[in-house]
Amino acid sequence: MRARTRLVSGTEAPATGSGGAGCAPVAGTSFVVLDDDKKLQNSDNIIPAINTKAAQPQLIAALDKVSDSLDTPKLIGLNKAVDVDRKTPKVAAEEFAAANNLTAGIAKGGGGAITVGAANFSENQTLGELYRIALTAAGYEVKVQQIGNRELYGPALEKGEIQVVPEYAASIADFLNNRENQETGGPTPPPISSPDLSQTVNGLKTVGDKVGITFGKPSSAQDQNAFAVTKEFADRYGVRTLSELADKCSGTATVLGGPPECPQRPKCQAGLVEVYSFTVGRFSSLDAGGPQTKSALKSGEISVGLVLSSDGALAGS
Repeated sequence: MRARTRLVSGTEAPATGSGGAGCAPVAGTSFVVLDDDKKLQNSDNIIPAINTKAAQPQLIAALDKVSDSLDTPKLIGLNKAVDVDRKTPKVAAEEFAAANNLTAGIAKGGGGAITVGAANFSENQTLGELYRIALTAAGYEVKVQQIGNRELYGPALEKGEIQVVPEYAASIADFLNNRENQETGGPTPPPISSPDLSQTVNGLKTVGDKVGITFGKPSSAQDQNAFAVTKEFADRYGVRTLSELADKCSGTATVLGGPPECPQRPKCQAGLVEVYSFTVGRFSSLDAGGPQTKSALKSGEISVGLVLSSDGALAGS
């Protein structure tokens, strides 16, 4: 679905094995995303990023309507429509807009041409199409343009070459915060993202003001690292949260799957150890929430795997 992950850097791999029995993998056909009840992950909610010169009230209001229409299950459904059912982002967005009365109540009054930039993965392209629909209803002439990764579309947004981008609150906050110091040769600053959405958005608006980017209303929809088990595993061992997983399944039989860097990363295995005291018998090096990890869960090769919380494969889970 996307070529990005939020596995923040780290240096030291956690120990494996706690001496307990653990929970052996259980094959299955559907997934349960375990609740991050101690807030290991930061708040990567969908949020509109707008070139400040283009940030008219009518434009912001239209984009905020998109934020209001989304939550994580709906985002999963949109991703399923594109990544599993093979609809185009444009078709998936138009069907969603019709089903959710997206344009109802959007006031006309805007005008002029708006280019919505989209990153090079399907979810962001679909979000860009939703922004197009809402802004068109507000009276703008809108096109969606795919512009690679954040290193490419970020400067284009700041310069006004594009006017709007669907962003992710924690990721863009830390990107802007880190970039300012990298450009001046200073040390990497403490992150301004947080599991608390209000704190993340406050920090984001501060760094956005410095580069001419205004942010709209954050959606409740999140696309962030998460951990999943099969439904059959969750039912057998009685786990629905990461705390329950740590309490019941720390031990030698448990296998964690994720990208090669997971053991050292504070939002992956190292974070599970630090925040939840969760230890495993073995780590299986796979991918970052991609087909290898999901296949390994379904076939019973791993007990728990890193996934992305808005993955279309989680629909119905």
